[in-house]
Amino acid sequence: MLGRDGQRRKMDNGVNAAILERLEKVVQSLQDNSVKMGQLLAVHNEKLDKQDRIDAVLFEKVESVHREVNRQAAEIKKGCERDIRKVDDRLRIIEKKMWTIFGALSIISFIVSPIGQRVLKSTLTSAPQQSIIPSGITLVDGSS
Repeated sequence: MLGRDGQRRKMDNGVNAAILERLEKVVQSLQDNSVKMGQLLAVHNEKLDKQDRIDAVLFEKVESVHREVNRQAAEIKKGCERDIRKVDDRLRIIEKKMWTIFGALSIISFIVSPIGQRVLKSTLTSAPQQSIIPSGITLVDGSS
């Protein structure tokens, strides 16, 4: 029985050695994979950081363009409002001139019309005053 136990121990040592060798290979493989995974994660993190910086620059550019568009729109709006005010002022001046011309033409038409002529004659000319020389007055030449 000792013989068999000795063989068994030899056999167990051989099996154990093979298992240990396989376990060492598996551990080594896991370590290699872990290192490679760490490298992949580092590269991936670097790419993510780079993309974050690019995104920040792009968002800043978009904000800058947005501010510029708003500024340009405000300038255009002010220009349009100024032009509208100028056109409105010109229209008011033209309207005043039109009503002045209309009033002048109305007055001239009235004066030239027959009714206007009668009104003007009665207002502008007064009735002639008659002078009668009394008979008892001596004239300058000496005759009575």
